[in-house]
Formats: sequence, structure tokens, C-alpha cells
Amino acid sequence: MMEFEIFVCDAFTTQRFRGNSAAVIPVNDWLSDELMLSIAAENNLSETAFIKPIDLDHYEIRWFSPLCEVDFCGHATLASAYVLFTHFDAGERITFETRLMGPITVDKDLSGRILMTFPHKKPQAIEPPAELLEGLSIPPVEILRNPQAYFAVYENEQDILNLTTKSEYLKLLAPYDVVATAKGDEYDFVSRYFWPANGGDEDPVTGSIHAGLAPFWCERLKKTHLKAFQASRRGGTIYCHVEPEQVVVSGDVVPYSHGKIYV
Repeated sequence: MMEFEIFVCDAFTTQRFRGNSAAVIPVNDWLSDELMLSIAAENNLSETAFIKPIDLDHYEIRWFSPLCEVDFCGHATLASAYVLFTHFDAGERITFETRLMGPITVDKDLSGRILMTFPHKKPQAIEPPAELLEGLSIPPVEILRNPQAYFAVYENEQDILNLTTKSEYLKLLAPYDVVATAKGDEYDFVSRYFWPANGGDEDPVTGSIHAGLAPFWCERLKKTHLKAFQASRRGGTIYCHVEPEQVVVSGDVVPYSHGKIYV
């Protein structure tokens, strides 16, 4: 039997039970893919992150939903950085090596907010697939796509709040997920994220998709600093700064639990 520390945090929020929960498990060597997926399924959170040290403030990171390993996850990266800053005496900057995204640098600012530097993932306009339109209760005014998801753009925030989905249709869009977005009333923009093929019906807060949302809304709103809200039941606030070749996505983290698992 093996024993590991586990940390559970709520990311992109300053309030416990809001934002998006992620489990963080530090390991010295990678476990088998099957075991990591089993642990993620047992945790039954949107993501479980496994972090493995390379050298000082330099780590490998992998992310698992209860269904599969995912290519890119923002909120579990945010939670992982919080754990390293808080419990492992990390310096002011951490570098995470990923399997497909290249290195991700994470910094802590003076307020304690954590800043993640992501590559640009701006979406491009496409013809909407029939399955996408069947899966959305309100027709979008525009459809785009990036390597992660279809972007369904709506006229106003109320459409985002009223939107319902049919997961059996959205699941057919795999490997792509679906993000619905509109200009916000109190925030620069709002969104909701649906990923039945890769994790669950709706993700509470999705940091990774803001690498595409922020460049899109930067261009539309003519603003490089954006404050966003993901309008799920839990809700979460995401701060974005768009640069020519990268997007800084930042947020707050609240700890929930710290314990051990036995496998």
C-alpha cells in the first residue's frame, strides 16, 4: 500500500464552496495512468492534478477528470501552485512542464493572487455542426472553435443564464467541449462551460478556456485587462490580461482540506 498527501482547494474564488474544486496530489514518481485515473474517479472532482518535482520550483503536472486525462486545466494548475506556495516553500515563480501545452509559468503577486501565463488560444469562426445546435436551447449568434472547444457567442448575459443543454448531443462533439459566452453586465464577459465528453455536464469554473475567451473579448471590447465571471451554480471570477503572444489568467484560491490517501 502507498500513502500520498492530498489537498483539495476551491479555485477562482475567495469564498469556500464557490469556484471550482480541485484535488492536488504531489508524487515523487509517476503512478500508472490507470491508477491516477482511478484516484481522480474516486475523488469525483472536475480535476485531480498530480505534480512531480524536477528541481527547485520546477514541476511536471498532469490533470485527470473522473473520465480521462485532459490536455490542459487552469483551475487545477491554480490550485497546484497555491499548494506549492503555501505548503512547500516555493519561491515567487513556479514552472510547470506539461505534456502538450509546453511550460506554464505561475507567479504570485503581492495580494496573494496567483497568475498563470498561458499561450494564446484565440478561436476561429467555423460553420456550426448540427450536433452543437441541437444541444443548445438558445441559438447562438456566432460559432467559433479553438483546439479545446466550440465557442457559442450570445447577444447578452441573460441568454447565458437561461441556456440549457442536451448532453447527449454535445457529447458527440468529442474531443471538443463547448463554451457559451456573452458580454457581461457587471463583468467584461461571462461564460458557461459544458464538457460531457471529457468530464461532466457543466464545469463550475474553467481557467483553461480563458486562454481563448480573453483574446476573443479583448478584440471585441478593445481592452487588454478583463474581468470575467463563469456563471455556473458555484460561480467564479477570472482576471485576464492579454499580451501579443500569451494570456495571463489569474485568480484566488481557498483551501478546503488536507489529508492522506492510501492506494
